[in-house]
Amino acid sequence: MMNRVRIGVDVGGTFTKSVAIDMDTGRIIGKVTVPTSHFSQEGVSTGIVESLIKLIRKEGINESNIELISHSTTQAVNALLEGDTTKVGIIGMGVGLEKNDIMKRTNLGNVKLGPNKYLKTCYRFLDTSKFLDEQEISQILEELKEEGAEVLIVSEAYGVDDPSNELYVMQKSDLPATAGHELTGIYGLEIRTLTAAINASILLKAISTAKYVEKAVRQQEISAPLTIMKGDGGLTDMNTFKTKPILTVLSGPAASVAGALLHLRILNGIFIEVGGTSTNICVIKNGKPEIKYVTIMEHPTCIKSLDVRVVGIAGGSLVRWSGKKITDVGPRSAHISGLKYSCFAEPQELEGGQIVTFMPREGDPIDYIGIEVGAGKRFAITNTCAANALGIVPDNDYAKGDQKSAQLALSILGQRLGMDMEEVANKILDISSRKILQTIRTLMREYKLKDNKFVLIGGGGGASVLVPMIARKLDCQYRIADNSEVISSIGVCTTSIREEREKIIENPTPDDISLFVQEVEKIAISKGALPESISTQSEYIGEKSLLRVTVYGNMKLDVGINDAKEIDDEEAKVLACELFGINEGVHRIFDMKDYYIFACEIHKKKLFLKSRKQPVLVLDKYGHVRISIENADIYSGSPQEMKEKIHSLMNEHGLSKDELAPQIHIVDGKRILDFSSLSSSAHVLKAVTDELDKTVNNQVTIIIKV
Repeated sequence: MMNRVRIGVDVGGTFTKSVAIDMDTGRIIGKVTVPTSHFSQEGVSTGIVESLIKLIRKEGINESNIELISHSTTQAVNALLEGDTTKVGIIGMGVGLEKNDIMKRTNLGNVKLGPNKYLKTCYRFLDTSKFLDEQEISQILEELKEEGAEVLIVSEAYGVDDPSNELYVMQKSDLPATAGHELTGIYGLEIRTLTAAINASILLKAISTAKYVEKAVRQQEISAPLTIMKGDGGLTDMNTFKTKPILTVLSGPAASVAGALLHLRILNGIFIEVGGTSTNICVIKNGKPEIKYVTIMEHPTCIKSLDVRVVGIAGGSLVRWSGKKITDVGPRSAHISGLKYSCFAEPQELEGGQIVTFMPREGDPIDYIGIEVGAGKRFAITNTCAANALGIVPDNDYAKGDQKSAQLALSILGQRLGMDMEEVANKILDISSRKILQTIRTLMREYKLKDNKFVLIGGGGGASVLVPMIARKLDCQYRIADNSEVISSIGVCTTSIREEREKIIENPTPDDISLFVQEVEKIAISKGALPESISTQSEYIGEKSLLRVTVYGNMKLDVGINDAKEIDDEEAKVLACELFGINEGVHRIFDMKDYYIFACEIHKKKLFLKSRKQPVLVLDKYGHVRISIENADIYSGSPQEMKEKIHSLMNEHGLSKDELAPQIHIVDGKRILDFSSLSSSAHVLKAVTDELDKTVNNQVTIIIKV
């Protein structure tokens, strides 16, 4: 009997996939795939609703048992790629003496999105050195509307410190509006204004999408909460999507990475999601996906997202030729062309077929090839066809096709090229894998990943097509995720809430940090995080005077009555051994309710020198990696004992107040506090001491990076 069901819907470039999960047992109830509805009047939302309803009916799911529906979206990215944006009215604000500088930073003009595609804006300046005149604001708003503005942004110099003027102007507007302070708490007037403008330009489309999906779901008499994936790997509610759609940029790739992290528990690896149209690649280091500020159409923003690189090659990528040799594979796919893969046809359907060239889309090169069989019926030759022809796709795999059909298709191409079938198949896969390898090697350099020190994790319907070959070329291990074809959908509905906020503050006191932590925790709880599941990490970047707080929490009702999602002591130790890459010598440090803290010793001998390292790993009760440090000292005890220990260590090393502070983490009950970026030893000593004074726990653990 299904009492608690979650449904995740992931929108890919080729297919929209829904999966239903029994949250009491973790069992996948069912999954449904429909073509992504790019050309529908309602855009990709049509496919979301279609797959959702089809899944519910197919599996006979009782609507009252559905506790959560969550989806990823390509709405924001598609709108920006296609230039389908709304004209934005900008009100730049500040004191009159700084008018010229403020106008320079807030009057964006028309922002280029692509060839002949622009985000259009119109502009007015409002002097805030005097009392804000309601009549003047109304006049400005009317002028902007007359110039075609359908949405509004309000951006004031130093608005992150005091947003009252921005909020006041927004309240007077009858247009959907965004304020600069709403999206980020960091300084940088120009980048804050640009981020708000990009967000506002897709507001109307986001509101329309959200209303369509909400209405369709409620018509099915489903009362469960609706959530949406953010680009940083967390979930948020539909109201947030209606006001801050920019947060969902790259939500699809984020969903697949979230699914991989939840179910594979990787410490260091590269996640490769091979879809039908494109491949998403993301680095996982020390148990966490790498995150950076998003650049949209070469424009930097204040929005943070998983650092996902997208390569225009995948399982459905089409082959291209010069008439004499294969020249390329992709970026166009069989789906875009409306063609069936050759390997999914019956052998007799391909008999007598001839190679033809065509344009997948108007304006594309005419060097894409397919097999035409009488009466204009065509079939695609793809990476998936090549892999099936070579027999490297496992039985029961999502990408498994008819090997005879695949071999026949590649033989037809081979006859035109003077090559045998195996040569043709290997050539296709070699070109494709080299494109992905180029991006992987770039990531390895950027994130300093060492050869053979990481694992490739394959996800997506085409994982078995390309990932094994890429692993061979890198000479590294690989794993294909269970249910890889729906790993994104799984990630969408089972991931945690993640809320991060940044604030500019000079030399924050422990009280400043604590208040900001509480503020962000409240935001996470308001968006559905279970209070007892919350863990917090705070970081202060001294050179930027930037305080960053990140809060993680499982969605409400995430843990079933059988605690199916939690791991026990033995499971935690097995997982730690696996992540450390050893079979013995791992020991647990201090028995803490919500965290498992493990360490081991690694001895290395180089010539006549010996070295000792103590890697440290912190897992939460669900098996997620929270801290991973290559070499650290650990101390556990009462808060008073730990205060004395920290003072002793500082004195022992003779650190003066101006010297670089040691990197310290405190694991305290439900919190993880990160002091690793505080600027001086005196500063970190005070912050740690004050935090230990406030703790209500009898035992804490301190981790110091060596």
